[in-house]
Amino acid sequence: MFEIKVPSLGESDTEATLIAWLKDVGDEVHVDDIIAEIESDKITMEITATESGILKEQLAAEEDTVEPGQVIGLLDTTADVSDVPEPAASPAPTEPTITKAEPTQDKVSTPENKNTEETEISSEAMQLAEREQIRVPMTRLRKRIATRLKQAQNTAAMLTTFNEVNMQPIMDMRKQYQEEFTSKFGVKLGLMSFFVKACASACAEFPTVNAYIDGDDVLYHNYIDMGIAVSTDNGLIVPVLRDVGIKSLAEIEKGIINLASKAREGDLQPDDLQGGTFSITNGGVFGSMLSTPILNPPQSAILGMHNITKRAVVEDDAIVAKPMMYIALSYDHRLIDGKDAVQFLVCVKTLLEQAEAFDLGL
Repeated sequence: MFEIKVPSLGESDTEATLIAWLKDVGDEVHVDDIIAEIESDKITMEITATESGILKEQLAAEEDTVEPGQVIGLLDTTADVSDVPEPAASPAPTEPTITKAEPTQDKVSTPENKNTEETEISSEAMQLAEREQIRVPMTRLRKRIATRLKQAQNTAAMLTTFNEVNMQPIMDMRKQYQEEFTSKFGVKLGLMSFFVKACASACAEFPTVNAYIDGDDVLYHNYIDMGIAVSTDNGLIVPVLRDVGIKSLAEIEKGIINLASKAREGDLQPDDLQGGTFSITNGGVFGSMLSTPILNPPQSAILGMHNITKRAVVEDDAIVAKPMMYIALSYDHRLIDGKDAVQFLVCVKTLLEQAEAFDLGL
């Protein structure tokens, strides 16, 4: 008998929910067939077959809580099964991959209709319903988001400091070099890479901003792994871009696009979500003027970007209209002093307003 086991979920996830068996006892199973789906606190994963055989036994039921390494089923590999996959089977990598769960606000599966039909909750139905209440179970991801955000509020002495940035130099640089940059690197020169590089430089100057509180110790990092918040149908997730301090602007742009694409298509691996030392969230893409971003534990600080709006500012004693952005730094006051938080944000502002100092690699 071949044991079907729950794969690793990443360093911080210790359990998951078995949300569906895609093969029944007695079914033929071919290599790369999807056998079951599990959902952890962060992601939904497919368990694929690495051996062919007959599914002999299901040792865990749908909705059971399972742990990494747990045997959830047995496969009889001595059975005479063709190595050619069934036509209806969808090919999948031999390693567990992560699938995109359906938006919980749009669909809900009940025990009666699970895996057979889904109840649609359309915006039109919501508008026409006469004082109707619709109960939708929270996904593990949404529960995890709620738990972590409340943990951040309850644990950290969280404060937020604000500043504003004149985005004209960055906008001028992008306009001047966009065509050459895109032609050379195959990716557009966006805004986010400038913020990532500016925050990386500021983290190097103010290392406590890039540090953790670990019990009675402070854990410093001589590298900067930047969490980039991405909005998906299932909620906000924060994949991590590694070693941004030594990456070029083009490498950062490509890395951000890759992570955002994987997040929205449900292709993130557990390691993509682990170990960030600092985070950036951009509410400006949704029109946010000003906000106080919440910490992503165990990190000690997070930068919030906002929309760019032309505002009247004083420049050389004259009132002029400039494209301005409010920026916010939320930080854990247990570790980071207010002076360092303010100076960190001033450092970011200064770097962004001196756009000519950025090396485009052209």
